[in-house]
Amino acid sequence: RSGSKVGANFSNWKTWPNTLRAHQLIAYVTSTKRKVENIPTTSECNAAIFDAMYECGENVSLVDTLVKIGTERLGVSASEVNDLKLHLENNVGAKDVMKEIQTGRRRYQIQGVPFFVIGAVDGETSLGQPYGFSGAQDSSTFADIFEELAGNLA
Repeated sequence: RSGSKVGANFSNWKTWPNTLRAHQLIAYVTSTKRKVENIPTTSECNAAIFDAMYECGENVSLVDTLVKIGTERLGVSASEVNDLKLHLENNVGAKDVMKEIQTGRRRYQIQGVPFFVIGAVDGETSLGQPYGFSGAQDSSTFADIFEELAGNLA
């Protein structure tokens, strides 16, 4: 219910899936090893997965569902479908995903999703302490943080 205040309606949420394979899909489609022109961003991937799960009632723990999301929304080509399916079925990258999740939990005390980490960077150099916060947020929360970070850059 609290999500509806900021536009996250959850109008057709039917399952509470294990999202490990969804994270593996994100790793696959955002990999620079793919020989494609337009690699989607992590944010684009998250939006596609969230929409499929919360608004369309899809079970994002199922390989076929994730392949459909990949092909229909994230630019996975017909020639990549078998590779993606094997990637998901064989849990390729699952250990790396779990390691990244554990690192985030330790570093930012993440206990639930969504969780946002926003920080200012200059190339590879972090400028100050990043902000971390959980839950659906109004756009004004993000605007306030961006303004503060921009002030730190001046």
